[in-house]
Amino acid sequence: MNDLAAVMSAPLLIPQVPEGEQERVDAIFSGIEAHIGFVPDGLKLYSFSPPLLETFVGNISYFNGQTSLAPSLMAMIRYHVSWQADCEFCIDMNEGFLVNMGVELDDVRASRDNPENSPVGKNEKVLLLLALKSVNTPEDVNAEDIEAAKAAGWSEREIFDAVAQASSNRAFNTVLRTFKIERQGVLA
Repeated sequence: MNDLAAVMSAPLLIPQVPEGEQERVDAIFSGIEAHIGFVPDGLKLYSFSPPLLETFVGNISYFNGQTSLAPSLMAMIRYHVSWQADCEFCIDMNEGFLVNMGVELDDVRASRDNPENSPVGKNEKVLLLLALKSVNTPEDVNAEDIEAAKAAGWSEREIFDAVAQASSNRAFNTVLRTFKIERQGVLA
């Protein structure tokens, strides 16, 4: 790697836990490590602000098990949002999650430029496309989009959850890209 590439890929901030907050952050990170086996660098960045870390982890927990939407659909929403935002960290992370759920990596990658080809069910595709539309052109979302999601069997809460997941992920993509957290291991 040349010097310019090294500078371009170096994180702009190295997380520092605020004084007196280490135990709080360690407790959160212990729970994450127990659940997935490691603490992603994207979450380590949030240790600057333990309250934001708690809130973000709470959102992740909700989207990964307290919503009625399938974890594979939620990961596919995150994957496409991350692909469109060019967030390598989140692309890689969600590919791993999807593969661990039994989804074929080639099928996931083949849908990158055409989410309509995503390896999800027909009714899930309606919600996936609505979630993507919500982060790309929210002004174009209309009553017909909502009615199409309802006709595919989705409740208003599920529609809301899919859109909230997409927008939450887009915000996370922006934070990671801003501070150059582009790969797992950059904060090691």
